[in-house]
Amino acid sequence: MPNVQRTGSEVAFRVASEQLAALPGDPDLLACDIDWAGPVDLELPDELAVQAACGIMHVHGRAAGRPQRLGVDYAGTLAGVLAAQGVLAASLARARGAGFTSVRTSVAEAALLSVQQYLAVATADDDWQEPWRAGGRPPFTSRDGVRFELEVLHGEGWQRFWAELGTDRSAVAAGWRPFQQRFATASADLPEALHRALRAVDYRTVAAVADATGVSVLPVRDDPAPPVDVPACTFRTMPGTAPRTEWRGPAPLDGIVVVESTRRIQGPMVGHLLRMLGAEVIRVEPPGGDLMRGVPPLAGDCSARFRALNDGKHAVELDVKGERGRRELHELVADADVFVHNWAPGKAAQLGLDAGDLVRTSPGLVYAWSSGWEPLSWPETPLGTDYLVQAHSGLAAAVHPADEPSAPSLMTLTDVLGGAVSAMGVLAALLHRQRTGRGMRVDSSLFSASGVLPRPSRRLKWTVLDQPLRTSDGFVVLSGRTDPERLAAVLGTTPEGIAERFQERPSGFWAAELPVADVVATPVCTDLRELAGDRKFAAALDHSTHTFPLAPWEFS
Repeated sequence: MPNVQRTGSEVAFRVASEQLAALPGDPDLLACDIDWAGPVDLELPDELAVQAACGIMHVHGRAAGRPQRLGVDYAGTLAGVLAAQGVLAASLARARGAGFTSVRTSVAEAALLSVQQYLAVATADDDWQEPWRAGGRPPFTSRDGVRFELEVLHGEGWQRFWAELGTDRSAVAAGWRPFQQRFATASADLPEALHRALRAVDYRTVAAVADATGVSVLPVRDDPAPPVDVPACTFRTMPGTAPRTEWRGPAPLDGIVVVESTRRIQGPMVGHLLRMLGAEVIRVEPPGGDLMRGVPPLAGDCSARFRALNDGKHAVELDVKGERGRRELHELVADADVFVHNWAPGKAAQLGLDAGDLVRTSPGLVYAWSSGWEPLSWPETPLGTDYLVQAHSGLAAAVHPADEPSAPSLMTLTDVLGGAVSAMGVLAALLHRQRTGRGMRVDSSLFSASGVLPRPSRRLKWTVLDQPLRTSDGFVVLSGRTDPERLAAVLGTTPEGIAERFQERPSGFWAAELPVADVVATPVCTDLRELAGDRKFAAALDHSTHTFPLAPWEFS
């Protein structure tokens, strides 16, 4: 087992250790340090401080109109997955001739990686302003009291669903864009008429109409525990062998070639992480290019959001639905080490591009599928998207305290974590291949990734000190070790008066003064543009046409 240092998040340490123990490949005994701040020049003593300083509270809180904490150690969990990736990548490089002995990452760098799309949008050179507003967001509530999430990917299905319920057409038209854009904006200000229409019918009727119109609906579970326990990734050894590859340096994955055919966030995130580790990534797009390239705001001549996950990849256009395009994809894969896709269930087999098809072209191939729900089975499988997965997995309950209704975060939690988990599985399979010559199929999903997040068995109550405190110019959060009685004495008030006292002074005052009382007050980021321009983040971020996080690992 790798020697994972406990200098930062206990959650990150546990996640890294558990995942490495469960993965194939037999990683080397390397020193792995996971600290809190990494290159960020701030005192960040815990998960709350990281969420506050690095933009997570800002993005998660957009739907509510103020910063809000995530009730799970999301940054710590992602840092644990990144640490596991680092150990696997260094072990792979060592098996190919490198001399790495240690890897380092941090919870702050994981947090910045999780908000990279929102950061790219906020800092794009384009003058376009992202239209996000609080209020009106799903979940919806039916007449019989069922809270549920709804998902549809195309405008036609959206219109048909609401038309069957007799909903005002103008509200339906006005609601489509904020609903569709909620993945990008982390908000969804839907017209009240849409909520009212669903409060007028029982959930059974809603489900029937959804089924008839191609819309997916799922109740939001109030139990934070996952309904079933599934591994983060599943692995199957494939026939054929591949020769050992030599390390070229300096990055761990130099010389590794990845072909990806992916869309949205989860799939592109896999190639993005592998590219940051040194792999060459060839991105297969449909004729005319990925439509997401043109989504505003633009960073240079391409969408800032698209660039956040796809810069540095080599794009080729192929029509994989046609015989020629499939043949050309086989030719690409013949010279590759990895193929990654997040197509809908059954599409790969329908196209003749499943693992068994491609391994005949490239013996020893690592074939990775990032899906929505695998290995769950459904009579009618709902769309495998972030918010439906949060609703069903219990994550929607875990991110809020016990006195608030369960609701998915509109920050794309499982998309980012799902991509990271898939990349971790690819690295384990590559290490296994380097040691044995045998390729592997790696299956993971948004649902399987959601289970990686540690969470309590029941929803917890939060005190005023567990959430951002309003100041005269913003918000701060206090370190989790803060004692309310002692803090009240320092402030010259009662525990009940703490929140009011904080409103009397700016955030910077509290950050400077409270360390005297052994309390760390961390100002909450409320503008990602200011974060990007803050010198304290300079060693963790870079800027071209937009601001982006640097690779979150250091190898030595």
